[in-house]
Amino acid sequence: MGRIFEVRKATMFARWDRMAKQFTRIGKEIVIAVKAGGPDPATNPGLRRCFQNARSVGMPKDRVEAAIKRAQGKDTTNYEEILYEGYAPHGVAILVETATDNHVRTVANVKSHFNKGGGAMGTSGSVSFQFKKMGVFKLKPEGLNMDDLELELIDHGLEELGEGTGENGEAVLVLRCAFTDFGKLQKALEDKGLTPISAEFEWIPGTTVPVTDEQAEEISKLIDRLEQDDDVNKVFHNMG
Repeated sequence: MGRIFEVRKATMFARWDRMAKQFTRIGKEIVIAVKAGGPDPATNPGLRRCFQNARSVGMPKDRVEAAIKRAQGKDTTNYEEILYEGYAPHGVAILVETATDNHVRTVANVKSHFNKGGGAMGTSGSVSFQFKKMGVFKLKPEGLNMDDLELELIDHGLEELGEGTGENGEAVLVLRCAFTDFGKLQKALEDKGLTPISAEFEWIPGTTVPVTDEQAEEISKLIDRLEQDDDVNKVFHNMG
């Protein structure tokens, strides 16, 4: 089993440095989760995941409760989750996850961001084949032995375990599993009394494209432009 050691340019975790953006993203995810599985976190693993992520970014309880109420209302917005694909400059592949109530607006904006950032938007399947969708959990490392944890979770879908960094640069343990094993690994962690700092779905690249610092700065400007769009939830890349 491989170890995960995140590096500055190759990290595949979305960069959330704007609190308002985080709250908006998680609010949409709560609405989607409640509509799909109901408002009870005890029977809705997707909603439990949202709660974990809300806590990880300090989202106020009243905003979480407001999102749940919106999802149960008759006039609530229906969000459609759409994945867009394209290339940044220097051949770096980009995946853009969105949650939108107007796909016409969103596709036009995403295409404009690619064009203005020196990239090009692609068709469905043109980029995603280079990535694997995985479940990604982050845990506080205190009191945990990596080798023991790996042995205990390998039969519950764990594929990779390693070291990474949290939102504020703190040390965390990163656990990855296949997309289809997310619920199984989530339950195994809950049974062990371990509450993840965050639990996400990430697109992990099979290989990375090496770039210089100057090229990385140029590509990062496009990623920042995409991330600032209100309809964009996460952006993934294979920049190495």
